[in-house]
Amino acid sequence: MALVKANPPGIPAVGDGKPTPDGPASGLPPLIETGPSVEDLLAALDAEESTTRRSAARALATHPEAAMALCDRVEIERSPSVRVVLFTTLIRLQSPEIAARLAGLLRSEDVALRNGAIEALQEMPAAVAPSLRALLADPDSDVRLFAVNILGALCHESAPEWLVEVIASEPHVNVCAAAVDALAEVGRPEAVPALQALRARFPDEPFMTFAIDTAVRRIEGR
Repeated sequence: MALVKANPPGIPAVGDGKPTPDGPASGLPPLIETGPSVEDLLAALDAEESTTRRSAARALATHPEAAMALCDRVEIERSPSVRVVLFTTLIRLQSPEIAARLAGLLRSEDVALRNGAIEALQEMPAAVAPSLRALLADPDSDVRLFAVNILGALCHESAPEWLVEVIASEPHVNVCAAAVDALAEVGRPEAVPALQALRARFPDEPFMTFAIDTAVRRIEGR
């Protein structure tokens, strides 16, 4: 019978089911696999495959330094699913700089892109606040209308006050109507005098009268 040479102490035989020297029982720290670098992820945002772009956008949610590159990408991204992830990542990274970039998309002719920006900004109350006054004073009434839409869903303590300022000075009936609808949801009793004054500014607009009555009734009923 052939003799079997014993392994040196501490080194188990191959295939005996015991941990190898570089395994958990060896006393050595486990190997840590590092993920792709920020540079690799940024490059992947331009990949041909949408799945690659989507994965990169998701992975960049922990990298604030990638914020402007993500803003650049969302402006040109054509895949709806990738665009959703880009907006979600930007919400997680939210900052006044990101909000300002997204606010620029309120002028976009791409309805889906514009609506995505509005919905994202509604989730950034503190970040979007510095941009709101400029948006509410924009020469384009459509931009002002979109800003009111943001305010109506914004969890910010000053939102009701800003909406009152809108109906006190806004010349466009559609923007005022949107602000009235928003005040019906978030308005405080202090808004009622401004709402009543608005009625006198648009006496020939039946829908405005109805909207004001509804808003006042809801505010006073809270």
